Amino acid sequence: MSIEEHTVADTTAGPYALTTGPDGALWFTLVHSGHIGRLVPGEQPATHRVTPDSGPTIITPGPDGALWFTEYRADRIGRITTDGVLREFDVPAPGCGPFGIAAGPDGALWFTETAADRIGRITVDGHITEFPLPVTGAFPSAITAGDDGGMWFTLNQDNAIGRIGMDGAVVLHRLPTEAAAPVGIAAGRDGVLWFVEIAAGQIGRITPDGQITEFPLPDRTARPHAITVDADGTPWFTEWAGNRVGTITSDGSLTAYDLPTPNSEPHGITLGPDGALWTALEIGALARVSTSTL
Repeated sequence: MSIEEHTVADTTAGPYALTTGPDGALWFTLVHSGHIGRLVPGEQPATHRVTPDSGPTIITPGPDGALWFTEYRADRIGRITTDGVLREFDVPAPGCGPFGIAAGPDGALWFTETAADRIGRITVDGHITEFPLPVTGAFPSAITAGDDGGMWFTLNQDNAIGRIGMDGAVVLHRLPTEAAAPVGIAAGRDGVLWFVEIAAGQIGRITPDGQITEFPLPDRTARPHAITVDADGTPWFTEWAGNRVGTITSDGSLTAYDLPTPNSEPHGITLGPDGALWTALEIGALARVSTSTL
């Protein structure tokens, strides 16, 4: 196991989420400074300016070869090409706070509206459709495509995992632990989905038919935030307050690794173009996590 930190911005910029782009580079959001960053491992980072005070948050590859991201404070969805050409699309609902975004099986992007209790869909040419959720004050957060043809998302304040079909039909699955506050979610390689419970200090697993299993972390105050799956199908997650990254096996065995810099506040995590895990650190860096199995 080795962990290396790569500075990509100053300490006020706020690296938040990251993903591997179609160009073999890491793309990341700088939520406080309003930039999108790009890093090829071994090279110097580059940044692209977004609308000031827009709060770029989650970023994901689109089906059109571009990167798509949410602008939490500006109520917009952004699109940036690999050569840096930017477009922005206003979400119809004012003050909706778009957060999670992921490509769907239908060739569109699906996103969450935290403050509007809606799931949104945007086509690659910018047409937006919104689907209301059957609950209020739910704070839908992260979203991912499941292997079953639907989009799965977390309801941070409604303590549930949701699924929306391509027809807009929504099904909710309540969590066993009260006030667990789920945030990150990722599809596994075996049809299940993995998620984190930031307030309960647990990792969750849900099957397509809604069966939920929860695994408590050794440090229940670690505040797990984001989760991804590596090339072998193993889930990896960040511990925002614990200053660690962790991994969990299918039977619930947990292992955690301390990050080199204290109080670095890890947020997003993704499988990088080099086969390592990468996480975004609030201190202005991206951390590369390499193990012998990667």
